Amino acid sequence: MHSTLILLILVAYFTMLMVVSYVTGRKSTDNESFFTARHSSPWWVVAIGMIGASISGVSFVSVPGMVGTISFTYLQTVFGFFFGYLIIAQVLLPLYYRLQLTSIYTYLGQRFGSRSYTTGASFFLLSKTLGAAARLYVVAFILQNMVFEALGIPFWLTITGILLMIWLYTFRSGIKSIVWTDTLQTLVMLAAMITMLVKLLDMNDLTIGSFVNELYVSSKSRIFVFDDWISKQHFVKQFFSGIFIALVMTGLDQDMMQKNLTCRNLKDAQKNMYWYGIAFIPFNLLFLMIGWLMLTYAQSTGIILPTAGDALLPFYAQNYFGTAVMLMFVTGMIAAAFSSADSALTALTTSFMVDILKVKNTDDKKRLRISVHAGISLLFVIIVLIISKVNDRSIIDTIYVLVSYTYGPLLGMFAFGLFTRRKPNDYWMPYMAVASPVICFLINELSFNYFGYTFGYELLLMNGLLMFAGIYLSSLYGNKKS
Repeated sequence: MHSTLILLILVAYFTMLMVVSYVTGRKSTDNESFFTARHSSPWWVVAIGMIGASISGVSFVSVPGMVGTISFTYLQTVFGFFFGYLIIAQVLLPLYYRLQLTSIYTYLGQRFGSRSYTTGASFFLLSKTLGAAARLYVVAFILQNMVFEALGIPFWLTITGILLMIWLYTFRSGIKSIVWTDTLQTLVMLAAMITMLVKLLDMNDLTIGSFVNELYVSSKSRIFVFDDWISKQHFVKQFFSGIFIALVMTGLDQDMMQKNLTCRNLKDAQKNMYWYGIAFIPFNLLFLMIGWLMLTYAQSTGIILPTAGDALLPFYAQNYFGTAVMLMFVTGMIAAAFSSADSALTALTTSFMVDILKVKNTDDKKRLRISVHAGISLLFVIIVLIISKVNDRSIIDTIYVLVSYTYGPLLGMFAFGLFTRRKPNDYWMPYMAVASPVICFLINELSFNYFGYTFGYELLLMNGLLMFAGIYLSSLYGNKKS
């Protein structure tokens, strides 16, 4: 019964996305609309949609599960995100708009040279493809266990069907449709979160007032850590890591910046970034409160919870939420998966077309663009199926670690371009971009083996600094100041 209902919801949800996509993109199917939406998107629509694209299905289930191990300290990182978004609005967006970029990696070509341009775009393509596929796998695996397994549908057909649906509502107008469909999906996620919160309050016999009081005195609601420098949750580490994570995973990410570049002008894009940063805080607070309520209910009733934090929310949805709330949970999961994957798919298509194939906005190569879009969708399917065949959670963790390493070189390249006037040796840029994360990995291994300390989010900063230093050294040989 549940499986049939969820399948009907999926079909209805996809139909709604197709309608929105058709209405928003029926008159605009050229490259200009696909890449930039003709710079016609209202800033507030972009801001809402960016939240949905940021909160993948992994975040949807992982953030509530964090409460059991690190309390509410994740908010320290989220506060850092906000200040990172301010820097993006004041430093990066003016640059992107002044240069009238379609792909943000075009800047690297203008500043350093063609090899730097290709290196930056290639690192993005690698990072985004692996990361987005891994996130999609996690959500597809949960839906497979909850729905499609009972219907006798094999996993390969599940993931192929999901990617086909996403391709169908994005291939015509790309980012022009994504801006609006992601907004819809963010609102669906918010509705699902509020529904689950209300249900958990009722399960714990709490009113909003008593919930706030209980939360205030609970040891599991601790936000700030100032007393343990060794801890990965120390405020300084979390806060500054949040700033740099926002800079690279939003400001230096074609996926996120492509939405900003659809705004009508720089001022609108900056307003979008300010409000997006503000809204991201209560969204994550909602996730953490849901996690706290689940732990509290388990303690009061003696429920034995799954050991993995990621399994906590699906466990409650299947066993304790009831049919209506469980269906809202699944709808929220579908919205999170679609919003994250459709955004990544469109950004990857744009980057490959503009950065690798050098297709311009005005070129009307629609058939080529549709083929690239389909090819990247197929690549997603292949990567997800490989992960499923390995059937090992460690492979997902490995992919996420790899993705975190590949953003460091982008940070170093953009920082050097923005804050110096030196001209590096463009020939050496690909080698330095590979060497930087490798050296970073070796330092982390030595630190763990000899001192028992494993770097956390600060690895990103160290990676970026190594890349920056390498670029500076290359500028001393063979090139002079520009």
